[in-house]
Amino acid sequence: MSRARIVLWLSLTLRSARSFSRARFMEGQPQGPPNPAAMENGTEPCGEERPPEVQETTVTEGAAKIVFPSANEVFYNPVQEFNRDLTCAVITEFARIQLGAKGIQIKVPGEKDVQKVVVDLSEQEEDKAELKEGANLAPGDQPRTAAVRDICEEGLRVLEGLAASGLRSIRFALEVPGLRSVVANDASARAVDLMHRNVQLNDVAHLVQPSQADARMLMYQHQKASERFDVIDLDPYGSPAPFLDAAVQAVSEGGLLCVTCTDMAVLAGNSGETCYSKYGAMALKSRACHEMALRIVLHSLDLHANCYQRFVVPLLSISADFYVRVFVRVFTGQAKVKASASKQALVFQCVGCGAFHLQRLGKASGASGGRVKFSAACGPPVAPECEHCGQRHQLGGPMWAEPLHDLDFVGRVLEAVSAHPGRFHTAERIRGVLSVVAEELLDVPLYYTLDQLSSTIHCSTPSLLQLRSALLHAGFRVSLSHACKNAVKTDAPSSALWDIMRCWEKECPVKRERLSETSPAFRILSVEPRLQANFTIRDDANPSSRQRGLKRFQANPEANWGPRPRARPGGKAAGEALEERRKLLQNKRKEPDEDLAQRAAQLKTFPCKRFKEGTCQRGDQCCYSHSPLTPKATAESTPTDCPEAPDQNPLGPGAAAGPGED
Repeated sequence: MSRARIVLWLSLTLRSARSFSRARFMEGQPQGPPNPAAMENGTEPCGEERPPEVQETTVTEGAAKIVFPSANEVFYNPVQEFNRDLTCAVITEFARIQLGAKGIQIKVPGEKDVQKVVVDLSEQEEDKAELKEGANLAPGDQPRTAAVRDICEEGLRVLEGLAASGLRSIRFALEVPGLRSVVANDASARAVDLMHRNVQLNDVAHLVQPSQADARMLMYQHQKASERFDVIDLDPYGSPAPFLDAAVQAVSEGGLLCVTCTDMAVLAGNSGETCYSKYGAMALKSRACHEMALRIVLHSLDLHANCYQRFVVPLLSISADFYVRVFVRVFTGQAKVKASASKQALVFQCVGCGAFHLQRLGKASGASGGRVKFSAACGPPVAPECEHCGQRHQLGGPMWAEPLHDLDFVGRVLEAVSAHPGRFHTAERIRGVLSVVAEELLDVPLYYTLDQLSSTIHCSTPSLLQLRSALLHAGFRVSLSHACKNAVKTDAPSSALWDIMRCWEKECPVKRERLSETSPAFRILSVEPRLQANFTIRDDANPSSRQRGLKRFQANPEANWGPRPRARPGGKAAGEALEERRKLLQNKRKEPDEDLAQRAAQLKTFPCKRFKEGTCQRGDQCCYSHSPLTPKATAESTPTDCPEAPDQNPLGPGAAAGPGED
């Protein structure tokens, strides 16, 4: 066969094979012209049937209804419904304040009738006066109103920097009145495409504007006073540290900045150097780590704002579940910025007993003519060794040392949520948390816990009411904390607190012979108390939120209650695969259970120390050997105490070297 015929035969064979493969491939494809946008973002128009591998889930939360891919392409966490409900309630009250100064009243669905009943029952005289004034107003002088779903020309401009599916922004448009516009921004093209679909699905395209950009660049582009946002919401996956510098510049004068931090391992003291690199403060491992995390975030916000002659005023600071959430207002004022140093403090914490002391960074004192003089503070407030247990101190901070909340604003939010409990799905929990917040001592940073105090001196734990009553009888103030169920927040000095615990130990004595002379418990209990504690239960020791049985500290309602995995292109971290991996890695560090008979035989190879001393009374039932000691056994074995019963746990690697040791 000639070379030309061979080439012709090969070309015809390859062409037919390509045609056959193309026909087989097109059999499973949908008919119709291709959509370039859908091909680019990995989606197709809503009216067309989607391939079976692209599954979607529809979620209804609040007044919004959204769709998002079942695969983890766009981040969504149902756990944070409490976060979103609380944010809607806070922004609603912030809009009521801001628009009320302009003569605009907001209308919240379902709130008008409830308020009317309250006014008719408790403020009849004021109601009659308002009716008379309303009758004298001209038709053109009637107060202006702003409702949900409507554009208010003088309303709030809201930015959600990391919107993901757009659920939060859509809920703002559907549930918060008095809005001018809502910008829902995300850097992911897949997320922005999903936002467009959800905005059309909820019919809020006139209010919500999806945007694809880097959140930092978008906020830097709105630094001018006329282009700033009235509300900025930042809820990133992890730390918000990269966005804080741009956020404090892009928020308007007196505007609201809402920030969420989910990197609690860093903020709670597991990695102090990482916390310093992100927030400019050293976090300490302590029982009050959640409140300290809130104060570190506020310190970082104020520090970023001070660079631009601005300062922050906290409205509400919440530690819930696996994150912290702060709501602050940002103002401008060079004179007020000078006071920021006196609002920060370092923390000296004893590594033995956990007693802590605060050292302010600056000092503000009054001067002649009503002026305020700022200077450096003097310190430190502690000696090199703890006065109670003799241990050393750890240094943490700086952190925010001023109040975490504005009680007037918290009261407004609590009143609005209580008046209309059906507005939010988590309204019961919001009421409980805000009630505890309203009872907190604002001028007392950090707290102790019941189990911390009792475990330090190895005594039984007093009840919460007993310890609170003892502090109240001694003339000190005490409150709970929303950040911890067993918290004791008090203005009593650590010396008075340990005196109360010494008095409690006298009622429930500790075996002193078991305490080491260098332990914190021995040194604390070796001092006689100067304060005689009275543990009689007082009526005011039980806080109102506890008496009413409000949902203050919610238990985890389902398995794997916590942060979800980061969104990935293509949804590679699917839920089923993640569950299988979690099951595979469970108990990987635990050793398999050992046979009890094998363990009993192994224990019989060691001599009993009490039998050697003649004090063992268990006879043949003793788990150790009562046979005479041989030189070999004496050289290789260590005498042991006879336990009451054999241990059920498997022997550790070093059990042969020291059997019977506790």
